Amino acid sequence: MAQRLDGKTVVLGVSGGIAAYKAAELVRELTRAGARVRVMMTPAAQQFITPLTLQTLSGHPVATDTFDLTQESQIGHIQLADGADAVLIAPATANIIGKIAHGLGNDVVTTVLLATRAPVLLAPAMNVHMWENPLVQANIERLRAHGFRVIDPGEGSLACGWEGKGRLPDAEVLVAEIERAVTPLDLRGERVLVTAGPNREPIDPVRFISNRSTGKMGFAVAAAAWRRGAEVTLIAGPTALPTPHGVRRCDVSTAEEMRQAVLAEFDAATVILMAAAVADYRPQRVARDKLKKGSGGLSIELDRTVDILKELGPRKGTRVLVGFAAETEQVIGNAERKLTEKDLDLIVANDVAGTQTGFAVDTNAVTIIDRSGRHEAVPLMTKQEVADRILDRVVALKRQASVAVVGSGTARSA
Repeated sequence: MAQRLDGKTVVLGVSGGIAAYKAAELVRELTRAGARVRVMMTPAAQQFITPLTLQTLSGHPVATDTFDLTQESQIGHIQLADGADAVLIAPATANIIGKIAHGLGNDVVTTVLLATRAPVLLAPAMNVHMWENPLVQANIERLRAHGFRVIDPGEGSLACGWEGKGRLPDAEVLVAEIERAVTPLDLRGERVLVTAGPNREPIDPVRFISNRSTGKMGFAVAAAAWRRGAEVTLIAGPTALPTPHGVRRCDVSTAEEMRQAVLAEFDAATVILMAAAVADYRPQRVARDKLKKGSGGLSIELDRTVDILKELGPRKGTRVLVGFAAETEQVIGNAERKLTEKDLDLIVANDVAGTQTGFAVDTNAVTIIDRSGRHEAVPLMTKQEVADRILDRVVALKRQASVAVVGSGTARSA
C-alpha cells in the first residue's frame, strides 16, 4: 500500500548537538514513510554520530565536506539542493540557526540551504536558556519571516540537566511536518471538525454500554485534514489513540457530552465529518452504587439518545456535512437512506462485519455517496489512504460551491 512520502526525496541536515543521535531513528521513520533520504552533516555533528551509521540506515552516501574531491566531483551540494522535495535540519543548533538566518554558507549543510528551492524545516534543539536567548529568538523570527518552517522544540528533561523547552520533537512529529510540507494545502483556510471513537453510557459507577469502535478512521481523517492545511478540532470518545500532530483534541465520554462538544464547535466549522460511532441508547437510570449480582437476570431500561447528525443537517448552511454509516447488512441502501434523512452532503458507507474493514483494524474499504446519487467505491487500503479519498471529495464539493457562488455573482453583475 502507498506511503505518503513515496517518491519524495527528503534531505536531512544534522548539526552538532547532543540530539544528533536521534537522527538515526528519524532516518528510519522517514524511510518507513516511503521517503528517499539523503543525509548531510556538519563537522560538529560527526562528533556525536558517525556518517557510517546514517549511510547504513539511509542506503545513500552521507555528504560531509564541500571541499572533498570525491563528494564534490559532480558539485554534490547542488545536486542535493536541486533534488530535494523537502529539507529538514534536525537538530538545528543555535549556531546553525544563526548562520542560516544571516545567509552564511561555510559547510555542506548551510551551502545546500542557500541553493535549494525546496521547503526548509528547522527543528531546534538546545539548552532551554539558549532557546530563550533574545538573539536566538530574533534569528528564529527572521527565518520565519523568510519562509522557513520552524518546528517548536518540546519541553521536558534536557541532556544538560535543565528542565524546559529545548528537546528535539519525536521522530513521528518531524515526519508529520515533512508530510505536510510536501502535500498540496487544498484545505488551507478550512476549519474542520471531526468526531471519532465510541461513547460510554454508564449503568453504574463501574459498568457502561459501549461499542467496538476504536476511533482509527476518525483519527486518520483528522490527521489527513491537518496535513492538507486545515485547522482541525477532533472530538474523541474514549480511546487510547494518541492525538494526531497539529490537531486540537476534545475528549468526551457519553453521547450527550459529544453532542454538547459538537454544538459548541459547530458555528466555527466549515467542514464537519462525523466519524464517531455514537451510542443510540443509554440506560434510563444510572445506579448510584455498583449493582450486585443476584440469582436471577437483570433488565435495564434504555432511552434513545439525541441523533447528533440529524440535528446538524437543517443547520449546516454552507458547511459540508459528512456522515459515516457502519453497517453489517444492506450497506448501500441503509447509507442512502441516512444520507437523505439527515440532509448530508456525503456519506461514507462501510461493512463493519468484514475482518479487514471493521473496527480495530488499520484498513478499510468504503463507498462514498453524494446527494446526486453518485457512488465511489474505494477498494481496500489503509485508513489513512481512505481518509484522503474522503477529503478529496470534500475539496471537490468546496470547489463546486465556490464556482457556483462566483457564477451567481457574475450573473447578477451582468
